[in-house]
Amino acid sequence: MKGTVLVSGASIAGPAVAFWLRRHGFSVTVVEKAGGVRGGGYPIDVRGTALEVASRMGILPLLREAHIETRSLTFVDGEGGEVTSLNPQTVTGGVDGHDVEVRRGDLAEILYGVTRDDVEYVFDDSIATLTEHEHGVEVTFRGGTRREFDLVVGADGLHSRTRELVFGPEHRFHRYLGYCFAGFTMPNEFGLSREGVIWNAPGRGAALYAVKGSDKVHGFLVAARPEPPYEVLRDAGAQRDLIAATFDGDGWEIPAMIGALRDADDLFFDTVSQIHLPRWSQGRVGLVGDAAYAPSFLTGQGTSLALVGAYMLARSLATTGAFDAYERETREFVELNQAQVGVGDAALFPVTAEALARRDNRLRGLTALAPDTGRPAHTALVLPDPVA
Repeated sequence: MKGTVLVSGASIAGPAVAFWLRRHGFSVTVVEKAGGVRGGGYPIDVRGTALEVASRMGILPLLREAHIETRSLTFVDGEGGEVTSLNPQTVTGGVDGHDVEVRRGDLAEILYGVTRDDVEYVFDDSIATLTEHEHGVEVTFRGGTRREFDLVVGADGLHSRTRELVFGPEHRFHRYLGYCFAGFTMPNEFGLSREGVIWNAPGRGAALYAVKGSDKVHGFLVAARPEPPYEVLRDAGAQRDLIAATFDGDGWEIPAMIGALRDADDLFFDTVSQIHLPRWSQGRVGLVGDAAYAPSFLTGQGTSLALVGAYMLARSLATTGAFDAYERETREFVELNQAQVGVGDAALFPVTAEALARRDNRLRGLTALAPDTGRPAHTALVLPDPVA
């Protein structure tokens, strides 16, 4: 064994980096605060260089089986009138028939399935403290256990506890992008199948996504706000009230969505934000995925960055025993993809009436056919050869 590694987080980046670390001969433990791998979830994309990572993992056929194939994305105005209907890849910059779209939970379950026999998973627990010393890292878990590891990898998301313990409070690295959002599921009473519908008013947006022929749809409500609504981030009732007040009086299906939001038991509320760190590692602790460089859902690249970052981090440790090569070889790719946010927010959630009118005119001018090439940023990193 090359050494012991603790990975914090069992969503996407965590199991992916565990897969590659184990492949390279490390002994890996993954700790996850949830009680198990979370299934279901909203659609996510795997594209560009990340497809090559999935291929090298041997999971690309499984992803293609789970592909949900959203066939159309329809934009409607404030009254619900159709602006245009397009292939989703035309808006996201993907490649139809090549990129993969799956439910987040399906990808998480696939990654868990290919690692659970070789990786120790500890659910219902999380890191409480980290103490680095000359020969390793002493970790105290919230459950009271204390263990030693050679290395620690934080793959615990936008609000990473690992990052906070090692690098400091989140506000130092958090870049607010001017929106907050609520996501939830609700009954599919709209006759939607394999499609998405996006409603816009200046500074407000709503979306309904139907995965295959499900009797549920994913609802999203997005609101532009000049400052992050810190006062409601830990209060689900206040989050519901804020969203309801923001969309009060709006038409289309907004009243039904607000009603579903009130009753939803799976509400997820957060700011639309990125993470920018001057370094992704310190000593024996490294970060990967959203914990290191969350790009926000406006880029559509969070999952792909997590998969590519996991490959590059594990390869760096396997070949050099350190994190430096990971950052040196991956940072430009990450920053190019984080910069795609300006394309995403302009297309999906214009803030002013003038910007919305320009967006609608631009969308009407797009072809309904999907592009046969993606955005250059998605493939800007060529994976180095596998470690022999």
